Amino acid sequence: MNNELGKLPESLQEAVVYFSDIDRAHKFAVTLRWPNGIVCPRCESKEHSYISTRRIWFCKGCKKQFTVKVGSIFEDSPLGMDKWMLAVWLIVTCKNGISSYEVASHLGITQKSAWHLMHRVRMAMHSGSFAKFSGEVEVDETFIGGKARNMHMDKKQRRITGTGGKDKVPVMGIMERGGKVRTVVVANRRKKALQSEVHKHVEAGSALYSDALLSYNGLEREYAHQVIDHAEAYVDGKVHTNSLENFWSLLKRCISGTYVSVEPFHLFRYLDEQSYRFNNREKTAQQKFVEAMGNVSGKKLTWDQVTGKGQEFETRFAN
Repeated sequence: MNNELGKLPESLQEAVVYFSDIDRAHKFAVTLRWPNGIVCPRCESKEHSYISTRRIWFCKGCKKQFTVKVGSIFEDSPLGMDKWMLAVWLIVTCKNGISSYEVASHLGITQKSAWHLMHRVRMAMHSGSFAKFSGEVEVDETFIGGKARNMHMDKKQRRITGTGGKDKVPVMGIMERGGKVRTVVVANRRKKALQSEVHKHVEAGSALYSDALLSYNGLEREYAHQVIDHAEAYVDGKVHTNSLENFWSLLKRCISGTYVSVEPFHLFRYLDEQSYRFNNREKTAQQKFVEAMGNVSGKKLTWDQVTGKGQEFETRFAN
């Protein structure tokens, strides 16, 4: 990290003081965005001039101006980098998440702006790794949705009459023991939907542990697949899905305790957020922050997309 930035913050209190200097916050963002030198996000030219009074560059390649925000999750945002830096710190380091109302209060912005800002940060927290898990791997699924006591009477009646699953969204988790977790919203819990995700994320020949759901039948042809029947026991030696059950517990605590209400349309972003925190649980707050800031480039989330006018959710869901 550039020496002119001084000692980086290690706690929230230090982060508030550090990023209150807008020039330092801007330099920090530039250093993380372009560690090997500033490059035009449009044409990748390294030839440019800098207008310090406006904190913008003029590219001599494409003859256009650009800022540190262009081509990143910050693009088109009127908020200064001082507010963005503190927002990222809050979101990636709060163990049980933080609501948009709290972020709005801390930053002095509207709840609507904070809500959009948080979805942009969650986009940066998404891991798009194509590396497959191996060794010992757990797979499990759960439903995410409102509790019956919080529902209107008509919805509660539908649950009582046997259609409760329709009020919730099925989510699948895959975890490499001692390593990371990946989560995905699935269309249903049928064999095709679940096994396609296993094939996509788990290396053939790995030890695979699941519950007794019939949708997992047949995986033993490619994996060392063993099943734990929860009607009989939750652990049989190494055969269990307790690691994923723990993750589901943390996720649901975060959703019900912090966010209260999450629309199915946005659920995958909250999964990305919780997965990021879980996968980086052994890192310091500073390390989590720096890693998240290193993933802001090449990602843009407009208001139309986040409110449902774009096609991103449908594409992600289908894949």
